[in-house]
Amino acid sequence: MHYKTLIIDDEIELTKMTAEYFEMFGVTCAVANDKNTALEFFRENTCDVILLDVNLGDQSGFELCKIIRESFDTPILFISARQSDDDVLIALNIGGDDYIKKPYTLSVLLAKVNVILKRTANKESKPESVPSDSNNPIDKDTMSFVLDGRKIPLKAREFALAEYLYENRNSIVTKDQIFEAVWGDSFYSDGTLNVHIRRLREKIEDDPNNPRIIKTIWGTGYMMEI
Repeated sequence: MHYKTLIIDDEIELTKMTAEYFEMFGVTCAVANDKNTALEFFRENTCDVILLDVNLGDQSGFELCKIIRESFDTPILFISARQSDDDVLIALNIGGDDYIKKPYTLSVLLAKVNVILKRTANKESKPESVPSDSNNPIDKDTMSFVLDGRKIPLKAREFALAEYLYENRNSIVTKDQIFEAVWGDSFYSDGTLNVHIRRLREKIEDDPNNPRIIKTIWGTGYMMEI
């Protein structure tokens, strides 16, 4: 069976309340309260977005994320009461797409999920095609970066970052401008941005350690030269 969202959280009442709220707005939900139940879900079911708590009782959401990433590229939004930047960076480095700190409002959480669902729906409903403008590397239809005729699929946040840098190509954009455009009104640390820049470079640069497309402007921000 296919669900729009899988919620993995050991807080049973919170999970139930979140699922009921999402269902009110047409977002179908499956629920798992521990690692084993979550893994059992994937044997016969699929989903578009995963909400994953970092703490699952005596189990680790980080470890579960690594297991899921071995087989699936489904967007994973970590949700956690843990506030440290180290936890955020770990989550992003092991394959998480975002990190949402508790407490949060259900309306904001649903809005974040809907953004990803919309992008997923657009990606699946449109045929794969290289942009008509051969000089434009941003393929919104497939959420890819086109380089030398080769399509490079990106995750939602990576694509939003690449798209913003391309829209402002050959111009310096500050870190604050990137946070505002790509992350909205959420506050994230420089480390979060650095992780996403590095992941993007690893996908589109020939040599990520000596980037020729995404340049770091020390003390200011970044610039895409293309």
